[in-house]
Amino acid sequence: MSGHSKWSTIKHKKAAKDAKKGKLFTKLIKEITVAARMGGGDINANPRLRTAVAAARANSMPGDNIERAIKKGTGELEGVAYEEVQYEGYGPGGAAILAQALTDNKNRTVSEIRRLFTKHGGSLGETGCVAWMFDKKGLIAIDSAHIDEDRLVALVLDVGAEDVRLDQGVFEVVTQAEDFERVKEKLEKERVPIASAQVTMVPKSTVTVDPKHAESILKLTEELEDHDDIQNVAANFDIPSEYLEKAG
Repeated sequence: MSGHSKWSTIKHKKAAKDAKKGKLFTKLIKEITVAARMGGGDINANPRLRTAVAAARANSMPGDNIERAIKKGTGELEGVAYEEVQYEGYGPGGAAILAQALTDNKNRTVSEIRRLFTKHGGSLGETGCVAWMFDKKGLIAIDSAHIDEDRLVALVLDVGAEDVRLDQGVFEVVTQAEDFERVKEKLEKERVPIASAQVTMVPKSTVTVDPKHAESILKLTEELEDHDDIQNVAANFDIPSEYLEKAG
């Protein structure tokens, strides 16, 4: 077990709230469409599509919506062409922020993302300015009420997980990106309820943000995640627990 940034825990709790918002379906449909366009419409041969469809089903998306999104990606149905774009910058207090987007209008999106950074005392940087501070990892979140720690560790380390972390009632299983599907499938086979699962960018190290910047950086990352074009946000900030409660 190891310590980690509170950012991950914040994201897992926020995911539960986002599941109630209509915009979550929009983001899931975008990801399914792009995954199908890039790797084909067969979920058995396309790991990215398989993960996207699993996330959609976990959030109760109707099968018809999923099928239409796949067909738009493969070109069987007419649809919008989305581009993958990554935005990098610094939040208040100097923490690095990485935002991954799917957009049909890069000029509009970059303008809106720059405005959010500026609004909250951060700055949008050039491509590559912070990406080197992150590694691509699989992250699987599990409510600690659903499984014993020893059993979880035994299950996942045996199939390639590299770490298991616990924070505020949430287990976080960390994998290499290429091992993500195998670990996730093992948990599903053992009927372990998964709260969230994704391949994302994880910071190599964290930066402690002082109390005066805590609220601003939390608002910035939340507004970035709420943006219609942003699919995922990663950050390397850590906020002491006593300040996190006040700011959150």
